[in-house]
Amino acid sequence: QVQFVESGGGLRQPGESLTLSCVASGSVFGLYDIGWYRQVPGKQRELVAAITHRGVTTYADSVKGRFTISRDNPKNMMYLEMNNLEPEDTAVYYCNAYYNEHDGVYDWGQGTQLTVSS
Repeated sequence: QVQFVESGGGLRQPGESLTLSCVASGSVFGLYDIGWYRQVPGKQRELVAAITHRGVTTYADSVKGRFTISRDNPKNMMYLEMNNLEPEDTAVYYCNAYYNEHDGVYDWGQGTQLTVSS
């Protein structure tokens, strides 16, 4: 079992930036494709961005050009740099090993809340 712990959320105004961090347990982090997901109340968790174990990235259309996913395998860390934030980005953000557009491989952590509001 791999555990993921997210951090870095907060309150931002539209147009501002924020970077989320995620640390994973275990020694095989570098072998996984990993993703950042987000969820708002009443809606299904959705994939925001993913990065393969080789460093190939993909993004949801809603964040393309604004968000950047990256990873530091030796540190078991993953990041989500978010620029030009919009109120629609408000959600709880989670990281996990990628399984599909809505699910991760492992149990979800507590996530980190991002609120974008003026």
